[in-house]
Order: sequence, then structure tokens, then C-alpha cells
Amino acid sequence: MKNQENFILAIESSCDDTSAAVLCNKKVLSNVVATQEIHQKYGGVVPELASRAHQQNIVPVVHQALAQANIDKKQLSAIAFTRGPGLMGSLLVGTSFAKSLSLGLAIPLIEVNHMQAHILAHFIEDREQESPDFPFLAMTISGGHTQIVLVKSYFEMEIIGETLDDAVGEAFDKSAKLLGLPYPGGPLIDKYAKLGTEKAFEFPKPKVDGLNFSFSGLKTSILYFIQKKTKENSEFINENLADICASIQFTILEILMDKLKLAVKQTGVKRIALGGGVAANSGIRSRLANAEEEFGWKTYIPKFEYCTDNAAMIGVVGYFKFLEKDFAEQNIAAKARYKLSS
Repeated sequence: MKNQENFILAIESSCDDTSAAVLCNKKVLSNVVATQEIHQKYGGVVPELASRAHQQNIVPVVHQALAQANIDKKQLSAIAFTRGPGLMGSLLVGTSFAKSLSLGLAIPLIEVNHMQAHILAHFIEDREQESPDFPFLAMTISGGHTQIVLVKSYFEMEIIGETLDDAVGEAFDKSAKLLGLPYPGGPLIDKYAKLGTEKAFEFPKPKVDGLNFSFSGLKTSILYFIQKKTKENSEFINENLADICASIQFTILEILMDKLKLAVKQTGVKRIALGGGVAANSGIRSRLANAEEEFGWKTYIPKFEYCTDNAAMIGVVGYFKFLEKDFAEQNIAAKARYKLSS
């Protein structure tokens, strides 16, 4: 099957983006994403609204993905879908649709762990990105997840560090909310940080043993800092926005880099693969570029469209599982909590 043209339809619906992609083996023929803008006025994702929007979007998104790929559904070899982790209501929409379509077309169904997909997005066949050799360290940073994983093969992965509370993307977004910035605020902090001084204000780094992360204490310290300063000067945020953003981003990136350095020291692995929506942050990209020169690391970052939640990354995992004939049964259920394991 490796040398054949295997067409995989992939569906991703773990949070607030409805996405469908068609892959021919590891090559992406289409990757359609419908973003839900309804959550912006609430300052975060509302699960019930997300699941309703998925129900509205999934049929047109799948139709568009097939049309862009110029593939008839009768040509499909299998259907891959995100089983978890994620918001249960959102996952149920994608899971139910994938099960029904695979049953109707009488083709295999393939379940995919969302976190494994972020890691294996590096193996999408694309001239604009390079795939790492095994073993490598994958750091997945997003709104819902923060992990360091030792990746030994496509299917052998060991979590060696993860967040004990909040994810790094949430730390960015919640900090932005405290500053009065609209959701999603992470990209705006990155934008303003470029204009500020990164050590203008000092925030404490949490003391967490080993390779695990914690961001809840940092969020609290930022909250108290903002409350104190705005009480002294009501215009404090407006007068110091760039410096505040630069200082917050500097602290968060220091936390990430400290753990990565420790992971490299403990494992001896110097190949670093970044994934997740926060991989778009210019600061972390710059830090990793500097680490290549300073520490002799080799770093890998997928194209931006494969960093955020998308179905192409689900499809490439689906392809590898298709080769192994690792198919799911029709009684499979979505899992809001789905641990990445070997």
C-alpha cells in the first residue's frame, strides 16, 4: 500500500475549528479550516456554541475539502478523525460524522490522538518543511496543551514533561485579557512585545521539579501586578503596554526554554520539533534559532497552517495507521481526556 495512491479524508473537531483535509499518502491535497468567530465576544471558547457551530460547518467543510482535492468520495481509502483529547461536544460531532461516512462508504475508520497529530505534522510531505530523524524531542505548545515528548518512532512516544495546571497558550490569552486585549490575545502579546523591553518588569518563574510546567502562579502574579499598578495609575496599561507584553512573553519563553534545555541534558537528544498554535509565536522561534547556534540543536517547525488545529495533521497520522491496518470499530467513542502513550 506504500507505493499506491491512498486517499485519506481527515476530520478535526477537537475545539473551535472545524477542519477537513484530503491527503494522498503524506501529501496534502486540501486542508480546509472553518474558524468560529462567535467566541471572541466571550473572551474564550464556549463549548456548547462550539459544538453547534461544528454541526453547521462539518458538511460544507468536508464537501469543500473533497472539491479542492478534486477527489470523489468513492476514491477514498479511509476516513481519519480526531478521537480526543478536546471538548466532548465538539469531538462528538466529528466522531459521529466520520463513523457514519465510513459506514456508508464501507471504508476503514481510523481514530487519531490530537497530540500525536501535532507531533507527526512534521512528516507531512511538503517542500517548505523538513522532517526530523528519530529520536527527537517534541514540544507541543497550544491553548490547551503544553508537553515535552520523547519521540522514538511514529507510534512510540513518551511524555517526559507536561503542564500541571494551565497550558502556555492559556497563560498568554488570560494575560492579554487582563490587559484589555481581545480574544485570542496571545498573538497580540507577541505583536506588542516586539515594541517593548523584555526585562522592563519582572515576573516570578514557577519552581516546578523535573520537566513539568505550571502557569497558574504566573497568571496570578500578573493579575496582582496589574491590579496594583492600575490602582496607582489608571493609565498604567496604556502607557506601558509594549513593555508589559514584552516582559510577560520573556518570562513565559524563559520557562519553556529552561525545560527544553533540561530535557536535552537528560535525554542527550538535540533534535527539537515544535508544534501547536503557540509555535507561531515569533519569540519562541527566535529563541530556538539562537539555540541552534549556541547549543548545537537542530530545530524543526512545521508550516504555520500545520501548527494550529487542522485536519492535515490528522490525515498524516491516518496514513501511517492505514499502512499498519490499525483501524477502529464502529463502537468507538470520543474521549475528552486521551493520554498520549506508546
